[in-house]
Amino acid sequence: MNTDNTYQGSCFCGAVQFIASGEPEAMGYCHCESCRHWSASPVNAFTLWKPSAIEITKGAEQIGSYNKTDQSYRKWCKQCGGHLMTEHPGMGLTDIYAALLPELAHEPGVHVHYQETALHIYDGVPKFRDAPAEIGGSGISVAE
Repeated sequence: MNTDNTYQGSCFCGAVQFIASGEPEAMGYCHCESCRHWSASPVNAFTLWKPSAIEITKGAEQIGSYNKTDQSYRKWCKQCGGHLMTEHPGMGLTDIYAALLPELAHEPGVHVHYQETALHIYDGVPKFRDAPAEIGGSGISVAE
């Protein structure tokens, strides 16, 4: 377990490496179709960080970017195709996929876009139709 609040991560091949410092602003699961499609999984485990908490330590020139919408700028390694993070300019936060920070204990506090879920999760964690009001969603809760 990491005790200095610095978490190292990388792409699949290691060409891109980064550090996240401090603690994430939020952690949870996204069930939206875009995240499911991008991650090729039924749910995406996220950790949200202030951009200033993230430092690319190797391979910045290897980072590709794609923005399907102005809300999400998805980043990946040009060398291996490994997904890295998603910048959310409207929220002022960057999502580092939880699997890329193995030393960080993922403690989800919310499920977002649960109305689109492909995998129901019965964990007692709050579920929102879209997102909490504090981050621009409707704040409407949905049942497990």
